[in-house]
Amino acid sequence: MTLDHPRRKVLIIEDEPSIRNIIYVLLAGADCDGEIAYSGKQALGMISRGSFDAVLLDIRSSDTPPEEMVSQMMRLRPSLVGRVLVITGEISDSKILDWLENQRLHHLPGNRLMQDLWDRLRGILGLGPAANKASEER
Repeated sequence: MTLDHPRRKVLIIEDEPSIRNIIYVLLAGADCDGEIAYSGKQALGMISRGSFDAVLLDIRSSDTPPEEMVSQMMRLRPSLVGRVLVITGEISDSKILDWLENQRLHHLPGNRLMQDLWDRLRGILGLGPAANKASEER
């Protein structure tokens, strides 16, 4: 496969090993390099020291409230504005859902992770359709 773009670097903030592994494998298959943070504090340290093209944040895995976590990420790296994908899982808290909408954060229900992750990331990263989908359409 010929790459139309350089490999993207994505920070995964997820404390659940099985979900973290699925995300990591999906990213590798999409020509992205995934780096894993096990806590909000670790993630913020990684963001302050390095550059990421996108962040996947499981809303329940950070030791920091999501509102504060996203705010700190944006303060450290303004280039991440619009490049955070929040994995919401089974969130039914209307305050969190309203916050996601008000902040215009991309979000993905945990039960749609495998089906929708790459499509959502392509949109965030500004990439076109996957090479295999483009060749299928011809």
